[in-house]
Amino acid sequence: MPAFKRILLKLSGEILAGKHGFGIDQETINSLAEEILGVQQLGIEVGLVIGGGNIFRGVQAGPNGIDRATGDYMGMLATSINALALQDALERKGIDTRVLSAIEMREIAEPYIRRRATRHLEKGRVLVFACGTGNPYFTTDTAASLRAMEIGADVLLKGTKVNGVFDKDPVTNPDAVRYDSVSFMDVLQKRLKVMDAAAISLCMDNDLPIIVFDINEKGNLKKVISGVEVGTYVSASGER
Repeated sequence: MPAFKRILLKLSGEILAGKHGFGIDQETINSLAEEILGVQQLGIEVGLVIGGGNIFRGVQAGPNGIDRATGDYMGMLATSINALALQDALERKGIDTRVLSAIEMREIAEPYIRRRATRHLEKGRVLVFACGTGNPYFTTDTAASLRAMEIGADVLLKGTKVNGVFDKDPVTNPDAVRYDSVSFMDVLQKRLKVMDAAAISLCMDNDLPIIVFDINEKGNLKKVISGVEVGTYVSASGER
């Protein structure tokens, strides 16, 4: 029996790049589509927010001499490229998918309207939310928290390259310790790299749990949906 009925899955753009570090790796995106198909077949309503870091990051703009707001808009356009790629991969798996964009681009995506989004979910369609919140200075992490609230998701799932939240970067620190569960307040006070402070605060204020897990591990998404203790559980109490 699935532990959740409606989920919001946040994926970073870097995930789509696979081992290449840049662009879109077709093998990786097909694998992600397969994982999403597995949970959709369980009757789970799925929304996705995708980042754009595999193409362009707004925070790169300043050092490169580009205005920060302009850079953020460029990053939003990068998320729309990823959203279309993900939609294509999902639809080739037979999953009815809609891209909803916070910036209007009618030829390639529907404008984001909350009631329309929830109706799509009720009809069993997978939603891919593009262009973050549509505003500069807000990350796609914050967009994920916001969309999760708006669609009434039961949980926010953050698919990453590592299996949970660690006290320090596990890539550069082999002695890094993984948290099985942690509270929102500890994440903020210890500056743990889960999501940015605005995203964490939004989830904390609305009591929406976050599960951080390794999306590259085959079958992990289905395990999380099924209630298996995978990754790190972030909540108000700090307990699963």
